[in-house]
Amino acid sequence: MLAAARHAERLAHTHEQSTFAVTDGGQLRTVTPEHTDAVLEWRPGAGWALALRGDDPRSAIIDLYLPICSATSARPVTVGHLGQSLDGFIATHAGESRWVTGHENMVHMHRLRALCDAVVVGSGTVAADDPQLTTRLVEGPNPLRVVLDPARRLGVHHRVFTDGSAETIYVCSRPLVRAGEDRFGCASIVGLEGTAERIDPAALMRLLRGRGCTRVFVEGGGVTVSMFLEANQLDRLHMTIAPLLIGNGRPAIRLPAPAALGDCHRPRYRVFRMGGDVLFDCELGVRAEDEGPDAGDRPPVTRVV
Repeated sequence: MLAAARHAERLAHTHEQSTFAVTDGGQLRTVTPEHTDAVLEWRPGAGWALALRGDDPRSAIIDLYLPICSATSARPVTVGHLGQSLDGFIATHAGESRWVTGHENMVHMHRLRALCDAVVVGSGTVAADDPQLTTRLVEGPNPLRVVLDPARRLGVHHRVFTDGSAETIYVCSRPLVRAGEDRFGCASIVGLEGTAERIDPAALMRLLRGRGCTRVFVEGGGVTVSMFLEANQLDRLHMTIAPLLIGNGRPAIRLPAPAALGDCHRPRYRVFRMGGDVLFDCELGVRAEDEGPDAGDRPPVTRVV
């Protein structure tokens, strides 16, 4: 997957369909489409597709990440992720969120960090979890770490501002950046349009795209992911649902209430089992009813786990 992500930009400029096998070292090598070792296929204008048989045990995990690996500067991807309980909460009222979802979902987040150029979190996530936002559980580079703190409430003692593990940007409302100030601990400080409650997600995306970030991972928490979703700045949303009932706590997605169900998001989606959890991979730019003429041929009830 790392090799596929690295090659996407170059392949997008060739405008040629190509088929690849994977070496023992995880690199891609060109093969003929009918080759027995074929794993991936690059399709001009569409991106990566599987060249494996459907019963190959590698198919599901590769297929999950292909839409993100397909991102290029001309077709960037921003993916959000939340892990929630069955009743829609990401943490208790006290902020306890370890572990709502299981270990496999934690590995999944580290994979997304490794595949993406930047990882974005809100100040609430930093204050509650003091995360490192690195790729400790998987192979791959650490992404650019971006912390959103519109009101500038965080202290400089948090690990993302002190550990030097990866380049970090601390983003707050522009009036809160003092003249000549450019550092917040080990992080760069940037002031953007917004208020003390909210940074403009579109302004942040312009900043990151200008730095060459074609893959951006909005990791959390619920307020931050909801903000990007409301601003139409997410291309995909990964919602991992754990078999857990919290009862009440900190909610996952919260958006302005629509007037009718017809105004609600109903995106096209795929479902993956992830350990004991279930992950919905939602493609936000496409509605479920736009899936095509074969969508109605599916059986009404199918056991997937």
